[in-house]
Amino acid sequence: MDRNSVLAFILIGLVLMLWLWYNTPDPSKLPKKKQDSTQVQIPKKEESEITKPDTVKASTQKENKEINDTLGVYFSNVELGTNRFFTVETPLLKVEINSTGGKFNRVFLKKYKEWYGGQVQLINTKDGGDLNLSFVTKDGKLITTSYFEFKPEFSESSINFTEQDSITKSFILKINDTSFIRKKFTFYKDKYFVRVDFEFKGMDRIISGNRYALDWENGIRFVEKNTFDEATFAKVDYYAADELFNFDATKINEKIEKKISGIFDWVGIRNKYFVITILPLQQDPDGLLELKGEKKALQNGGVIDKYSLSISKNIINFAYAKDAYNFYFGPIEYSTLKAHHPTMTSIVDFGSFLGLTFIIRPIAEYIMLPLLKFLHSFIPNYGIVIIIFSLIIKILLHPLTKQSMTSMKKMQLLQPMMNEIREKYKDDPQKMNQEVMKLYQTYGINPAGGCLPILLQMPILIALYGLFRATIELRQQPFMLWIKDLSVPDTIVHLPFRLPFFMINEISGLALLLGITMFIQQKMSVTDPRQKAMIYIMPILFTLLFNSFPSGLNLYYFMFNLFSIGQQYYMNKFSKPIELKPVDRKSKKGFMQKLMEQAEQNAKERRKRLAKGKF
Repeated sequence: MDRNSVLAFILIGLVLMLWLWYNTPDPSKLPKKKQDSTQVQIPKKEESEITKPDTVKASTQKENKEINDTLGVYFSNVELGTNRFFTVETPLLKVEINSTGGKFNRVFLKKYKEWYGGQVQLINTKDGGDLNLSFVTKDGKLITTSYFEFKPEFSESSINFTEQDSITKSFILKINDTSFIRKKFTFYKDKYFVRVDFEFKGMDRIISGNRYALDWENGIRFVEKNTFDEATFAKVDYYAADELFNFDATKINEKIEKKISGIFDWVGIRNKYFVITILPLQQDPDGLLELKGEKKALQNGGVIDKYSLSISKNIINFAYAKDAYNFYFGPIEYSTLKAHHPTMTSIVDFGSFLGLTFIIRPIAEYIMLPLLKFLHSFIPNYGIVIIIFSLIIKILLHPLTKQSMTSMKKMQLLQPMMNEIREKYKDDPQKMNQEVMKLYQTYGINPAGGCLPILLQMPILIALYGLFRATIELRQQPFMLWIKDLSVPDTIVHLPFRLPFFMINEISGLALLLGITMFIQQKMSVTDPRQKAMIYIMPILFTLLFNSFPSGLNLYYFMFNLFSIGQQYYMNKFSKPIELKPVDRKSKKGFMQKLMEQAEQNAKERRKRLAKGKF
């Protein structure tokens, strides 16, 4: 392995370290931990977050007088909430609605499990649920409907439907004999959508300025065991003018805000694998989307992101008006998102680095993910899918790898002649560089030939990193032996201390195997005694870097290394010996040759100008 190749590997290592630092919150800003673990457990029983109706009723009664003082003349006599709960169950969702505020209290995704075994639940129930309307009354009071009783216009407290395509249930808030607000919830048999229609009657005599807001105040619930990792993915996405925008709190305990005027297609609050998306069905050019966010440090060592949003609209005539939204409560799964709204596929985060999204995303979206799903269509075990997947990628990258290895071998053969030139012209660096370039031209060698194929693979490697790290397909998918979940690290040893800089206190089995295979690769390729330290440095570095990666990603790289070892062994044993032969100068010049000649010509012209005293 020549010096350029070693520098390329060092560069890749530095890039990976920078990439990890760029995508990971700063642990040094977290408070001291009560336990030495970044795996912060969410309470095992989600029901513990639910306030008992009797308790809520008692506390509400104590607050009634205080609330009434702020309601003004229009709402002081409106019935306050009684916290009655109504459940609608579809094949995909189980939705619980609270009569207080007529809002979502809990939303379960029936096909997905939390890490402790219960169904995934997305609403922050302990913060009061979500789906409030707010407006300013003509006597100057800011009113939110979260306090008031929305009476059900149906008799059942629990509904389970499987045969109908959809079902609609309504709740009504009566302000007086002629004014009301109605919320109609439509549930679907085969969709993660819940449609909510708002109906306003006689509100022109109450609401000032013909404007109201839909408020989603409590974000989305974290559902993974490692909140530190989940917070890395948590953010708000919104889509406007055919473009995706992000709103992301990156610093611990820093509050951020943003206002977006005009029309937008949808806005979504996400955690690592799930999203709550709100899609307006009626647009308002004068509408306003307000976002707020904060990344909070937890006392037990993790972090959690909290986002809220408000969508305000103008209503032409509140004497009688309607508005409607679709709410998506579901997985961040490409085909599912596409089936609900084509642009929602942009929520799937395949990763990026240094602005290379325009290269990385198409590779992951249109090549890697379809290939992964195709293999899984007839291979049920995702671990085996990843092994076959890595073999296919290795075969596809074989031409680049072969070119890189051939170029490195040629550079090794060229080293004795280059050493002679360096010794001969050691006192004249300019002449030495000219002679080295002539040597490259004589034998038709591209000095970057060993580096370029490696660097060209970087977008593919980054796309694979994003795919395996964030795709929901690998979530809770077992492989074999100790690997129980391909979406999380495969810990085999817990350390009694935390390694500095890398901030790890456990060892991943696949990361260790990856380091061993990298050591074997280095052993096979490094021949220069001056570079033998790299045999030990690179495997250790990459083992530590990959230690906290999902086991699915590490399985891929481990198998990729195994196939690379086999490829290198085959080329070393069965390929024809590479010989250095002068190339025909009359043949068509390559790009690098033209570049070197141009550089040499520029150097000559610069020397002439210097000789004449011109700069």
